[in-house]
Amino acid sequence: MLDAAIVGMGRWGQVLANSVQGKNDAGIRFVSGCTRTPAKAEAWAAEKGIRLLPDYEAVLADPAVKAVVLATPHGQHAEQVIAAARAGKHVFVEKPFTLDRASAAAAVAACREAGVVMALGHNRRFLPAIQIMKAMLADGALGTLLHVEGQFSGPGARAYVPGMWRADRAESPLGGMGGMGIHMIDAIINLAGRFKEVTVRSHAQVSQTIDDTTAMLALLERGATVGFATLSLSPSFWRVALFGTEGILALQGHEHLTWTPREGQGWVKEFPKTDIEAAELAAFAAAVAGGPAYPLPVEDAIHGVAVFEAMIGAANSGSTYAVVA
Repeated sequence: MLDAAIVGMGRWGQVLANSVQGKNDAGIRFVSGCTRTPAKAEAWAAEKGIRLLPDYEAVLADPAVKAVVLATPHGQHAEQVIAAARAGKHVFVEKPFTLDRASAAAAVAACREAGVVMALGHNRRFLPAIQIMKAMLADGALGTLLHVEGQFSGPGARAYVPGMWRADRAESPLGGMGGMGIHMIDAIINLAGRFKEVTVRSHAQVSQTIDDTTAMLALLERGATVGFATLSLSPSFWRVALFGTEGILALQGHEHLTWTPREGQGWVKEFPKTDIEAAELAAFAAAVAGGPAYPLPVEDAIHGVAVFEAMIGAANSGSTYAVVA
């Protein structure tokens, strides 16, 4: 069992811990942690059997802690990952990994040098439907991939008020990208490969804090185009579709996959709900224990940040930005 600390006990930190705490088959348990406002988390931590430590330095100094799980503001991730590596702790970090490619590469290098496992929380990699889409594309069922369509939106910014870290444009550039859209960028990388260039429009039509409307047109290295949008003030919606010369795969939500071939009979498959938070933490624990490698290569983690950084540049400049390899 991997003894870990949860760093950041806001809503998402608690979701992560709740997904595995007390489950013997998870391979990981939270023994301690820290958070910016301990008073808000005292009752929950006591209920979950998690010792509250005064700060991140105390977490890293605790010999009982073998790994840290970071559910902290985006801008803190690189520094925290590097500190964990230097302390000999394995590290699971929530997305966005970092906000620029250079810091992402530095964090990965620190983990490699220390010999610790680093895992990034792009939980859609654990959806059975995504794995089927990837296999069908790789097997040639879609023919040549022509276009990818992605949409990940929700109403989260309705709750944002000035002073909240997620309402800070420095922490949430491009509106819904940090909380939602970056997941879709990773899904596209996982399914269809690396990005080559991006053009982005992002602005606030209604929101008083962050952008509520962000849209991208992109080109992948293999030649397919991408149309992507993330909206931070709409009803919740998730969709990814692959358009090929021989067929189309469209995943609506996490469980509804449709196949439309150029010829012949298509199909619709419904999948049971998957606890993707528990799955990603269990995969992290298994990788630490010497089992299968975590199914998100660190090169993909760095590339996802490079895409995000290029998107920010493209939106700010009104031009097309190349994605740094």
